[in-house]
Amino acid sequence: MTVIATDIRIGCSDRPSLFQHPLLEEDPDATETIEKEARREVLLGRAAAICADCPLLESCLYHAVVERDISGFVAGTTQQQRRRIRELLAIRVRPDDLDAVTGVAPSGRQVNHAEIVRLRSQSPHMSLETIADRIGCSLSTVKRHLRKARTEAAAEASGQVPDDPRPTMDEVLTARDEVCDLPGDRIVGARHAVEAA
Repeated sequence: MTVIATDIRIGCSDRPSLFQHPLLEEDPDATETIEKEARREVLLGRAAAICADCPLLESCLYHAVVERDISGFVAGTTQQQRRRIRELLAIRVRPDDLDAVTGVAPSGRQVNHAEIVRLRSQSPHMSLETIADRIGCSLSTVKRHLRKARTEAAAEASGQVPDDPRPTMDEVLTARDEVCDLPGDRIVGARHAVEAA
């Protein structure tokens, strides 16, 4: 059986007003009023309940902890919780520029790694700015793709496969449980508590 991504209902995309609410976008500050804090807790509970039912919860969490520094409430966690999870896992995630996150040129089309490498190898004296103009992307995108190609070529030439220092899914889930105080699947219990309230 083939599952098409459009068949999957993702609660955060169905409720942008909740997941993009200003109270969930930023970490709370010391000057937050009791009312604002209470409102934030209600919103967090609702968002957590939606995340608990999402079929993509684990992959979303892994992406938000290991691959991208995403702001706001994601995969049942706050930005502050994800920072603590990264500390436990001893990893750091560097925020990327928009091109890196989306892989899309300003024109709206996908940037093709092979096309950048091909242009550079066919015309080694062509400036990187010219390549960026031809492809319709930023200079930093061209540089990033060429760095990636050099790294891959060096690893292949040396016969080494680079170690993947990234944590496993189980390690991320264990760290999440510790930080969020949610042993096992207790997040589902949190969902039921919110529904009952």
